[in-house]
Amino acid sequence: MAPLDTIGLILGALTAGGGITGYVRTGSVPSVVAGVSVGVLYILGGLRIQNRQPYGVELGLLASVVLGGSSIPRALKSQKPLPVGLSLLALYGLWAFGAAFSRGRTN
Repeated sequence: MAPLDTIGLILGALTAGGGITGYVRTGSVPSVVAGVSVGVLYILGGLRIQNRQPYGVELGLLASVVLGGSSIPRALKSQKPLPVGLSLLALYGLWAFGAAFSRGRTN
């Protein structure tokens, strides 16, 4: 598994980039707000982990919960590629950050 800080930074870039792409393609303001917001949470978490500051793992876990809570129900209902892909990102984040949190690694 990649280091947690790298996971946070990559997931942040993917979700923020996806939100921006959604806005450019469709003009969807909710896409850009949600994507960039979740992306910022992931990036902040990754940077906090990288700098050995507290609450990095928790920020990554929070971002994964928010992303999963919004994308998994849509993926199950529509089975379209975008919600399915976002759900997979969220599940990976939940697994990586959840495992670190349960082991007691909080920075």
